Amino acid sequence: MKTKKIPMRMCLGCQEMKPKKELLRIVKVQDDVLEFDETSKKNGRGAYLCKDQACLEKAVKQRKFQKILGLDPSEEVLGKLGKQCDLP
Repeated sequence: MKTKKIPMRMCLGCQEMKPKKELLRIVKVQDDVLEFDETSKKNGRGAYLCKDQACLEKAVKQRKFQKILGLDPSEEVLGKLGKQCDLP
């Protein structure tokens, strides 16, 4: 019997490969806006981030969102990501 493949994605902050389900997804939607994707099913260019406050801070400080998605996240999106990072 075949083993099921686990999709892996790279975190913007720490650059480590982790299972997709363990990461938070940020999406660039049509109208050039970044949104936090809670379901990981929204259409658009996506980037992934660990559920770790240090990774979020590092990604913002190094402007990883700008480099990967072409936009800086709004304070609203950063707030949502920050709340998700604080959860266990």
